[in-house]
Amino acid sequence: MNHLSLLDKTFKANMEVKTMFKIKSIFEPSEEEDGFRILIDKFWPEGLKKETKVDLWLKEITPTRDIDEWPEDDPERFEKFKEQYRQELRGKKTLIKIVRDFEQKQGIVTFLHCAKHPDHNAAAILRDKLSGYRIIVHSSRSS
Repeated sequence: MNHLSLLDKTFKANMEVKTMFKIKSIFEPSEEEDGFRILIDKFWPEGLKKETKVDLWLKEITPTRDIDEWPEDDPERFEKFKEQYRQELRGKKTLIKIVRDFEQKQGIVTFLHCAKHPDHNAAAILRDKLSGYRIIVHSSRSS
């Protein structure tokens, strides 16, 4: 292996940024490992202290139907809500791109929620959707 290819591999390894999406309750203390913190809620959480770290409040990406209409403790109804929200996210491509840009720049993006259930909330659905979602560019050329 020549020095140039070794240098190239080292440069590429150092340029790679670990990216991931996490979720967390807005009421849990912020940590450096949270990376860029995005609040996923239509309304500012009642009782939230001013010093709580929120880098971006992205209420436009929240579901059109309020999560309170879908009981967190009813898995069947939550599954229906989840499918509806995932469908809505297909129409929010600009917002998805904004989140993806923060993921690429910051590495870790933490979606903040104020739901009682840690996995039955819009932030969890968004995290799961984006963790498996990549932009696909379709070629206009026909084969």
